[in-house]
Amino acid sequence: MGVENNNKGGTEVGLKRHMGLLAAVNVILNVMIGSGIFVSPQNALKFSGSVGACLLVWLICGIISLVGALCFAELGSVVPKSGAEYAYLMEAFGKKRNFWGPLPAFVCAWVYVLILRPAEIAIIILTFSEYSIQPFHSILGLENLSEDQKSNLVKLFSLITLAIITYINLTSVKLYVKLNNIFGFAKVFACFIVIAGGAYQLILGNTSNLQTGFEGTNLKFGYIALSLYNGLWSFDGWSSVTTITEEIKSPHKNIPRSISIAVPLVTLLYVFMNVAYMTVLDKEEMINSAAVGISFAEKALGAFGFLIPVGVALSTFGCAMSIQFGVTRLCFVAGREGHMLEPLSYIHVTKHTPAPAVFLQGILSVIFLSVGDISALIEFASFLIWFFYGTACVCLLVMRKTHANVERSYKVPIILPIITLFVSVFLVLTPLIDEPDIKYLSAVGFILSGVLAYVPFVYYKIRPRFMDDFTQFIQLFFMVVPTTNLEDENCNTIANDEKIH
Repeated sequence: MGVENNNKGGTEVGLKRHMGLLAAVNVILNVMIGSGIFVSPQNALKFSGSVGACLLVWLICGIISLVGALCFAELGSVVPKSGAEYAYLMEAFGKKRNFWGPLPAFVCAWVYVLILRPAEIAIIILTFSEYSIQPFHSILGLENLSEDQKSNLVKLFSLITLAIITYINLTSVKLYVKLNNIFGFAKVFACFIVIAGGAYQLILGNTSNLQTGFEGTNLKFGYIALSLYNGLWSFDGWSSVTTITEEIKSPHKNIPRSISIAVPLVTLLYVFMNVAYMTVLDKEEMINSAAVGISFAEKALGAFGFLIPVGVALSTFGCAMSIQFGVTRLCFVAGREGHMLEPLSYIHVTKHTPAPAVFLQGILSVIFLSVGDISALIEFASFLIWFFYGTACVCLLVMRKTHANVERSYKVPIILPIITLFVSVFLVLTPLIDEPDIKYLSAVGFILSGVLAYVPFVYYKIRPRFMDDFTQFIQLFFMVVPTTNLEDENCNTIANDEKIH
């Protein structure tokens, strides 16, 4: 016998709405602000060619991200379920009882859950470990270690960090919310340190680098495209709050509000941080720097330069923790829809966390940490993220007709999803045109592997005989139960709440 759900209808055990507006804002901040703005923001300058054009690129990227995020806010009001793109694809197309209907949603979950997000978490945690250890090199005598020994030390520290993050997400949503808020404030403070350092240099009269303005701007379409491409990747994460819709209090209000606060804030931080960088570093110094934030700190912050590695460490830890939190909810929803193993949709009876889904993500990230350099994997697979953003906008356009009678607490002008769709096509095609390489076939391979799993296990619903025993083991080991009827209860509660408001 498995662990029985004694709550009538299974409605009392499930995900709880522990996250208000502040927590929702910090989820977006934690996912959007990773290591990129501290370590490698120079590509926008490299391809735009001038200080003025670079700052304009960052501003445009922020506006585009806000437009996309607001489209997701409307989608969240039409489909009040966790899972973001996956949930929207299921609602728009997955209800059709044919082969093709649920396939896009399944492929979305397949790529995100099994490959892209756990690999991304692994890379972020490696960056966290490198920058956490860096301030202690001289104290611990790490300079005497060989490169292999340093690499093994970083991996060991990464595994410990991953275990801590997984434990947090396994144990308590309330604990995650507290830490999410702390790291959100901390990384914004780290950004303000950079901005303050740049402002101080401006007060001293160091304006020569900024006075070059638009001198040297690259006006060729290819360069403009690449500068926008690199800038937009630094803004990725704006959809993160819609991945956890079922845990947001009053999502019809707090999702649009959190997006309207967080994305413009990140845009302003990024623009002013680049002003600070370019005040202290000239064009060549910034483009050739291995870590722009560190180069900036060495010249502008003096004895306080250690704050930048600390800022990177805080940013990456919070980012990895929040990405894992979000992808486990996607895994949970996919399990509930029958697109992942059913036990992945089970919830711990007292902690109210999707324990099997969290554990799976921890194991997958361990695998990616162990296989060596996976940056190439992210490079040629991550452009699929914007592919799915584009499909979500198609869902919005489709549901404007198919769900025309659904009451929307938030609605964007029709031009906004069209713009976001155009941008997604641009971002998917740009790397293929700029650097056509057989490596991008791996992305196609990921999708085909998903189709091969979809046909027998989802379309034909083949269920291996051992699944009953496996499910029983998962229930006993993790102390989890199904969330029967919880999905309908959540949707009805939100719908009623929206009518009241």
